[in-house]
This record gives sequence, C-alpha cells and structure tokens, in this order.
Amino acid sequence: MIRIVIAEDQRLLRGALSSLLDLEDDFEVVGQAADGAEALSMIKLLQPDVCLMDIEMPRLSGLDVAEKLQAEASPSRVIILTTFARPGYFERAAKAGIRGYLLKDESSDKLAEAIRRVMIGHLEVSPELVFGSLREENPLTAREQDILRLAAEGHSAGQIAQNLHLSYGTVRNYISEILNKLEVKSRIEAVRLAEEKGWI
Repeated sequence: MIRIVIAEDQRLLRGALSSLLDLEDDFEVVGQAADGAEALSMIKLLQPDVCLMDIEMPRLSGLDVAEKLQAEASPSRVIILTTFARPGYFERAAKAGIRGYLLKDESSDKLAEAIRRVMIGHLEVSPELVFGSLREENPLTAREQDILRLAAEGHSAGQIAQNLHLSYGTVRNYISEILNKLEVKSRIEAVRLAEEKGWI
C-alpha cells in the first residue's frame, strides 16, 4: 500500500485529489494539509511514502517543504503539483530532490501512474513544465539568492551580514548588484520579482 499525504491550500481541489486517489486499490491517503507548515509536521509524524504538494501555499511553499525534508534526509518522496512553468522553480525543485514535477491538470490516471513510477525510482516530470522553465535563466548567483531570501524574510542588511558571516559593506554591495541585475529600485521589488520568477 502506498501511503500519501496531500498538501494543497484549495480545499475543493485537495478533497477531489484525495477522493480520486483513494479509489486506487494500492493507495491510501493518510493525511491532508492546507499549508506548507502543516504539511511538514504531518509528513514528519506520518512518514508517508509520497507527498503530493502544491508549489504555492501559505506559510511554507511546496519547495520550502521539499528543501527541509531533503535537509533532514526524509525517506518520503515529494511530487510537486503546479500550474506554473516559471523559470527557477524547476531548477530549485531539482536541487531539493523532488521525485515528480507535474501539472495540476494531469488526468487522475496519469497522476496515479506517476506516483507508482516514483515509488520504483523513476523521476516524473511534465514536459511542458521543463520547457516553460527553460525560457529565462536565473541571473542571480547562489550567494545573491541567499541574501535575497534573507531579505524576503525581513532581515536588515546588518542581520544578513551576521547570518552569512559577511561584512555589512559586502552585503550592501551584493544588494546593489541584485537591484542592478533585476533592474528594480528597491529590495521589496527585487524580492517580489525573484519570487514571481521562481529565482529564490
């Protein structure tokens, strides 16, 4: 029996997914979460075989959860369900060790088959999502992404410097470079644009 946790902030979609998957003889939906933080707690508690996760959820995104599970070497396999072919998302998902990256409007048969294939070690990816993600490359370096993520969490330049063991001046230079690269005037705009593009 393949045990599944579904994390999706839209209640109707979450319920529909659960009902469809429960119809499969070899699946059991053991938990449903409405946001990323709830999903993370549930996955730690229930240790499902597969986690189906929306990419954009309140509190923690599906990618945030996948990264945290990877850091903890969780045995649960993550499949991201998304409507977005945003550049940067696929790159980040691949780094987070996800096993599937699928469109939400796949048929239930196709989703069920993808879950089974992931369970035997395959990587399942909707071709549309890969091609959509190749359109625009992330212009930010790994260090710039780290700095912008901390800025997105509300940290000041001084706090970012402390967190990353850099000097205040170095962080200011990085932020200036980020604004130039993204062609924006403020950190808030930079964060909004980078999140929209899936670059952080």
